[in-house]
Amino acid sequence: MYKKFFKLKENPFNVNPDPRYLFLTRNTQEALACLTYGIETRKGFVLLTGEVGTGKTTLLNKLLEWLHQQRVATAFVFNPRLSVSQFFDFMMADFGIPCESRMKSQVLLKLNQWLLERYQAGERAVLVVDEAQNLSPQMLEEIRLLTNLETSTEKLLQIVLAGQPELEWKLNQPQLRQLRQRITLRAKTLPLTLDETRGYIFERLRIAGNDGEEIFSPEAIEMLHQHARGIPRVTNLLGEHALISAFVDQRKPVTPDIVDEVARDFDLHEIDPLAQPVPPSAPANGQPQLVDSLLQALNALMERLNNAETATESEEKKS
Repeated sequence: MYKKFFKLKENPFNVNPDPRYLFLTRNTQEALACLTYGIETRKGFVLLTGEVGTGKTTLLNKLLEWLHQQRVATAFVFNPRLSVSQFFDFMMADFGIPCESRMKSQVLLKLNQWLLERYQAGERAVLVVDEAQNLSPQMLEEIRLLTNLETSTEKLLQIVLAGQPELEWKLNQPQLRQLRQRITLRAKTLPLTLDETRGYIFERLRIAGNDGEEIFSPEAIEMLHQHARGIPRVTNLLGEHALISAFVDQRKPVTPDIVDEVARDFDLHEIDPLAQPVPPSAPANGQPQLVDSLLQALNALMERLNNAETATESEEKKS
């Protein structure tokens, strides 16, 4: 109902990593250029890191979209909590390489043969691993060994590792120094500036069908940036629920007090998403309380939306 109210064709703040909604800031362009350059020049390992919610997966989906257009064979591992054998099974299946045996030696022989055939045909193959901060040191070492599949001059398999800052901490461990030394290019995603947040919101609204009518007041965008601290995922969260709240109250454009109310419902006025990340070994004692708070706020907003839709439908029937 709120899409009709704001004359939109789709949800502009969907949290799914849709590459159509990738907003190319200067930093994002540099990160994407770094990834594509590393693959085109067969650098072997490329690292992409960034804080939670800064658009890494959306950037990876844009990269994969480009690779498919270039007819590059890809395997995308998005759940790294796998055993070594499960990881290889997933990778081989995604590459489309048939292998009857599950013996590691046979799998590697089959993979090497397939990579050589692609190399001789002038084609490339890319393995992309998302959420790589969750990979065990053993699994990271297994991935490093995949770069030993090479000719005398070039790597046969290009690998992109993407993850949160914890991945960099993990790679600094002494037992992973060989992998760290093989990473030839590094890219990072960063929070948005105020100007970038403004452009980010306008672009998403445009793609969603906005014809230029003001949906967020300038002050509302400033308030949204203040609470989201430039994190795109939090911007999406606030943006969507600000639209819902404004629809419930039948108000447009969205004003700063609506954004502030939504942020307080989610306790974002007490949370700094750019605070120093907690090392993986440290316990996250406040996490359950935060999740409960977010769920309660979400349920309250959805109840308001349902009530508003019911009231609207009743008015339409009367008329």
